[in-house]
Order: sequence, then C-alpha cells, then structure tokens
Amino acid sequence: MDILFLVIGIVLLIVGFIGCILPIIPGQALGFAALIMLQLMSPPRLSSDLMWTLAGIMVLVTVLDYIVPIYGTKRFGGSKRGVWGSTIGLIVGIFILPSIVILGPFGVFGIILGPFVGAYIGESTGGRNSREAFIAAIGSFIGFLTGTFLKLVYTGVCTFYFFKFVFSYPII
Repeated sequence: MDILFLVIGIVLLIVGFIGCILPIIPGQALGFAALIMLQLMSPPRLSSDLMWTLAGIMVLVTVLDYIVPIYGTKRFGGSKRGVWGSTIGLIVGIFILPSIVILGPFGVFGIILGPFVGAYIGESTGGRNSREAFIAAIGSFIGFLTGTFLKLVYTGVCTFYFFKFVFSYPII
C-alpha cells in the first residue's frame, strides 16, 4: 500500500507543478495533497506541526494568488478587465498558440506573453487609451508572475519535504 501512496504522491507533485502555471488546476493544493499521501504511509512521515504549518502556508498562498494580481493591476491603474484579460490570455497562450504554430517552444512564450497581451486587450476594450492599457497590463502581468512564483516556491517546498522523508524511511 505504501508504494501506491508513493506513486500517487509523485503524480500529485507533477500535476501540482503544472497547476502552478495553469490557473484552472490548484497546484499548491496538489503539492500539499502529496504530503498527505506520506501521512497515509506506515509510519506517517511528517510531524503534525509541520503539516499544520504547511497547510496554513498553503491557505495563505492560495489567498495571495487571488489578491496579488488584482493588487498589481489596481496599483498600475487597471481594472477587472485587465485581470480577466490576463487569465484568458494565459489560457489562449498555453492551449491555442502551440496548436497553431507547431514549431518552437511557443507554449513557453504563450505562458509569458499571453497574460500580458490579454491584460492589454482587456484594458483596451474597457475604453483605456493605449498607454494606460499598457501600464495596467504590466501591473496585471507582474501580479500574475508573483502569484505563479509563490505557488511554484510552495510546491517546491512540498516536493523537498516529500522526497526528504521518502528517502529517510524505508518504504518496504
């Protein structure tokens, strides 16, 4: 049974890292779920204090992931249209651009440029002039990158603890 929990944990970590970039998958929650898989093993691998601390940090990162892009957009003079445009731009950049252009790492460019272009279009359709839309798009983009960075760091910490304690105790 421990082997099954280990395999499920590894899959959760992989999908968690993907989810840190894709806004529709809760990456940090999946990273924490991988640690829960360790707790189901015999004996449990992590202390309850560490699990509660990481759970609290996960909640904080989740809340910040929603607040930081909004704050970045507002700080640079943007609106909700910029935030929505940034999210839609990310999805379009990840899924549509690579299917249109087969050659090259356009998925990476879509992840980086999609939120910025989406925020710009969102602000432009809201009646902003080009300069205001550009500045708001920068704020939305910085907020998006900050939220993504926080999720990646948290999931990286979960991965560290996962493998630290997997290799600390014999599985069989």
